[in-house]
Amino acid sequence: MRMRSSNPVLKRALQQQSGPQPGYGQPGYGQPYQQGYPQQGYGQPGYPQQGYPEPGYPQQVAGDQPMTIDDVVVRTGMTLGTVAIFGVLNYFLFMGNPGLGMGLTFVGMIGGLILGLVIAFKQITNPVAILIYAALEGLLVGGLSALLGTTLSATLGDPGAGTSLVTQAVIGTVAVFGVMLALYKFRIIKVTDGFVKAVTYAVIGAAALMLVNFVLSFFISGGMGLREPTWLGLGVGIVFVVLAALTLAIEFRGIEEGVEAGIPNQFAWQFAFGLTVSLIWLYIEILRLLWIIKTMFAD
Repeated sequence: MRMRSSNPVLKRALQQQSGPQPGYGQPGYGQPYQQGYPQQGYGQPGYPQQGYPEPGYPQQVAGDQPMTIDDVVVRTGMTLGTVAIFGVLNYFLFMGNPGLGMGLTFVGMIGGLILGLVIAFKQITNPVAILIYAALEGLLVGGLSALLGTTLSATLGDPGAGTSLVTQAVIGTVAVFGVMLALYKFRIIKVTDGFVKAVTYAVIGAAALMLVNFVLSFFISGGMGLREPTWLGLGVGIVFVVLAALTLAIEFRGIEEGVEAGIPNQFAWQFAFGLTVSLIWLYIEILRLLWIIKTMFAD
């Protein structure tokens, strides 16, 4: 029985998995693989048995192998490593040359947004595209970290405040990830279809609100004040941290379902992309929340 899921990545993977296999077109083909091996029960002479290809039949390519947790972990490590490298690079560029750093931050923000939307809507599994996205997001994360860190250092009159802010944000992100993984693993949080819909609608609403705030900021200083060091900004920051954390649970569910369904391991890149998006958003929200708290309660 084919697994049913609301996850678009998993739907596409299952459709691809159960579609006709290239070059055969014989009755009985086009059935889903189980753990990377053809279904048993053909028994006709000349057909492959027990997963061993007969001479003249194409070998199964790596992308047809079923996805495992390790596949997702390795690819997520590659994307996050790329984010970290370009983030550190732009952080120090920003500190030494704010003009150049700000320019690269803007490129990362716009480029990452456009490429991220393309990857998400077209469900691209090309590693090059996803790693380029990670590099662009690294530029954004590094520049924003330097900007908020520099601002905080100036406010507090402490040159080390900026570095401390970034360090605490990284630790906070890792801690929240670990907590969410534990909550999901032990089923303290149950990611139902209703849960997925509610979080998705909330994220869309938050994105729309931020877009309005961004546009208004060109005409009114601080826009609606949603990202400023005020009580309103503090409340919004807490809500956004919670939302970003909840998206991790949705990613965990998708990965678990994908592994259970035995989808091709090429889709591990899509799940790595999803985890990276959630973790970057979580880091930025924690970074900004800490900045708001430290700025509001500065001595």
